[in-house]
Amino acid sequence: MSRQRAKRAELPPAQQNIDKLEKVVNEGNYYGAQQMYKSISARYVSAQRYSEAKDILHSGACIQLANGQVICGAELALLFVETLWKGKIPYDEETLDLLKRIYEKFPQVPLPPHLWDVDDMNQLSEELRNAKTRVEECSSFLKAAIKWSAEFGTNSNGSPELHIMLAEYIYTESPEVDMNRVTYHFVRGNDPKKFASTLVNFLGKCYPGEDDLAITRAVLRYLCLGNLKDANVFMEEIKKQVESAEVQFPQTDMTQFASFLLQTMERNVPPLFTMLRSSFKQTIDREPSFNEMLDKIAETFYGVQRRDPMGMIGDMLKMMGPM
Repeated sequence: MSRQRAKRAELPPAQQNIDKLEKVVNEGNYYGAQQMYKSISARYVSAQRYSEAKDILHSGACIQLANGQVICGAELALLFVETLWKGKIPYDEETLDLLKRIYEKFPQVPLPPHLWDVDDMNQLSEELRNAKTRVEECSSFLKAAIKWSAEFGTNSNGSPELHIMLAEYIYTESPEVDMNRVTYHFVRGNDPKKFASTLVNFLGKCYPGEDDLAITRAVLRYLCLGNLKDANVFMEEIKKQVESAEVQFPQTDMTQFASFLLQTMERNVPPLFTMLRSSFKQTIDREPSFNEMLDKIAETFYGVQRRDPMGMIGDMLKMMGPM
């Protein structure tokens, strides 16, 4: 028997270790259990018993998170994803469900709606630090899972379901919401109606001038991915939901541009797209990144090559060739 086979034979069934380690956690020895989860799972990985290593790490991540040990749980969650890579485990519904169960164990602790009204500033500072830690740790886990799903699944952007989980957690748990990040992940998801609902909630509490930018940014990001269908569903759903939510849809030049843009893309006439950009140039220039997105949209839908930022100098360097 080879040394590798001997190692495989020496290890007990994973469930024995899972039961033993759960007892250690339940006794409150979180640090000790953490070291054992890492060392024991590593032995199964070394023996190429990836499925059992996966079971141990999944159990450990869930129980640590359930006990409020966010950093420990997130570390085991990352090791779980690392084991998926090492075992070359394909993306499927079963593994997605395991990832979702870990995600659902990350604490969701609502912050006070008006932070400036809190009397105990020390307590507030601690709550903000904890919230930041939760978001960072959950984001690291889900981004790693998305990267794995892109490699071993069928979607080159990664699992839509995982993108939605990350978008929702960032939105609900961040002390200061970064709608740019939220949008990035929602448009790579598969639920534009849920995204619309989140954005309507954002409209009710954002600063003046952020509302129309957030809506237009979402439309542009969908179009950058070539997803005109979801861009239309998203815009229609926002207009429906603002009525029941008693939130006003921002009637500005920016949202008018977004609406005209969707109509233009439906007609698939490149000159109209160019005319629209020219007509709304001043509006578009409010957000520097929008012009770059529009260049990407022109390339995606019409095959128009994006402009070289170096212009003539870039052309001269190309003609000169390598020095």
